Amino acid sequence: MMAQEDKILQETPSQTVGPYVHTGLAPWAIGLDVFKTDIGAEIVGPKSKGRRITVSGRIIDGADDLVRDALIEVWQANANGIYRHVEDPKFGELEKDFRGWGRAWTNFETGKWSFQTVKPGPIKDRDGVMHAPHLNIWIVARGINIGLSTRIYFVDETDANAKDPVLNMILPEQRRQTLLAKYRDEKLKTNDYVVDIALQGDHETVFLNT
Repeated sequence: MMAQEDKILQETPSQTVGPYVHTGLAPWAIGLDVFKTDIGAEIVGPKSKGRRITVSGRIIDGADDLVRDALIEVWQANANGIYRHVEDPKFGELEKDFRGWGRAWTNFETGKWSFQTVKPGPIKDRDGVMHAPHLNIWIVARGINIGLSTRIYFVDETDANAKDPVLNMILPEQRRQTLLAKYRDEKLKTNDYVVDIALQGDHETVFLNT
């Protein structure tokens, strides 16, 4: 009989998500009414404070083709930099209808994704270091065995971005541009931001280990 300490556990094989990712995680996206509430459809409620913004874009694979069946999860702080998490020191100050988490998905026809939220404020981490306003993003799709994590920053936060500890780890510096959401209209500078996510290739988005 093999001793307990001699047993070697094998790693469970990875498995791609999908092709039914929308059916399982965002059924309302394909017209299925299976839940009382659409889990993850709304990041903020009507009473959530802050500047209302729209963030949109595309997901592009290594062949420059659109990924039309991806799902994106968003996790963010509110306009005052507070996360919906009991360990956040200012959790008690959070608006009751600020969820801070949501899901977006790529349109099967256009390949575009979008979501509406409030622009997050700067965040202080556990070590007291300030992070520039950003959205935490997690991406899954058919063909992706392990979900991809990254951040989306904002082009109009120049000073805060220059001091952000995560952005400053990215070299060469020009690759930091892959995480910047830009104004859809550079002249009007409205509340509409756009950023494309490249899974591979010369302009591959910087992904983070979590």
